Amino acid sequence: MVVIHVSDIHLGANPDSDKPWSLDRGYDIKESFENVIRRCNELKCNLLLISGDLFNKQPLASDLNEVNELFKSIPDTKVIIIAGNKDCIKENSSILSYNFSTNVHYIFSEFPTDYEISELNTVIHGFSYHSPEITRPLVDTIENPKNDNKIHILIAHGGDINHCPIDWTLLANKNFTYCALGHKHKFEEVVKNKIVYSGCLEPLSIDETGDHGIVVAEIHSITHRLESLRFEPMAKSSYIQLNVSISENTTNEELNQIISNELFKKNSNNIYRIKLTGDRNPNLDFDFTDLNKNFKIIEINDESVPKYDFVELSKQHPNDMIGAFVRSFDCENMDNMSIIQKKALYYGINALMKTINKE
Repeated sequence: MVVIHVSDIHLGANPDSDKPWSLDRGYDIKESFENVIRRCNELKCNLLLISGDLFNKQPLASDLNEVNELFKSIPDTKVIIIAGNKDCIKENSSILSYNFSTNVHYIFSEFPTDYEISELNTVIHGFSYHSPEITRPLVDTIENPKNDNKIHILIAHGGDINHCPIDWTLLANKNFTYCALGHKHKFEEVVKNKIVYSGCLEPLSIDETGDHGIVVAEIHSITHRLESLRFEPMAKSSYIQLNVSISENTTNEELNQIISNELFKKNSNNIYRIKLTGDRNPNLDFDFTDLNKNFKIIEINDESVPKYDFVELSKQHPNDMIGAFVRSFDCENMDNMSIIQKKALYYGINALMKTINKE
């Protein structure tokens, strides 16, 4: 039996909402989910598990129609869905009265329940969120599945103190063939080949670096053992940290060219956080206007330091504010300074020097 496990799709989300590419990210999320459905066809997937937050908020009937058309395109795949904390079920939720395709089963219960798929000799154990938080350890209350010659799979969302806390040791000792978890946005095998977070399908913030995609598992129909498990990257975009080292001789034009050359080599859909390190000319202010127009750059952190000779500055300014400011720091032991102390020194001197130059 081939199982695809996906979670935290967040349809309807537009990451980086203050950036010009935000709408594109929303389209990326939709397209990636469509690719998951195509992958179901390619692998002749028997079971698609969606472990929460299919939507970023309460879905409208039109949203449900869109995903249902996709589910109709994989009639031989059984689809199991639970609600997560973002798309939790409310009294007036459209989903409660929606008529899904016959191959789809949405678990509405807010308490652990069982659903048997006789064609696959499989029992699914799960529940949905009916509020944004669940502080009760509901997973821990699920009884240990019996040895009844059936495949038992858990589908759940959470794992932290405010979202269904889980006793991992207790869960590991229960007779589940596979535990398909959602809520954490990074792929993780809490217990190898058994308790797995698939991670979010598309990264949603700059801190969600690395690969994102789906989990593909194969369960032996006779032994009921998990035969294989692999993570497949599927995200259209990635958040990437790019570190650039500069020197006091690096010009604004050279720096822009260095960064441009690096970004042209990579996927144009990727979004970058750039960090500048090294020394720089204290009289030079970098301008990244063109870079921001041509690439998806979410932020540029300039951690480079102006190349001042602070000991010499102190000698040159024995009786004025510049000298007094430099002497308030232990400039002969720069290596022992914290980053905050260094920044205070560099920014302070930079401001003082610019004031003097204007005069």
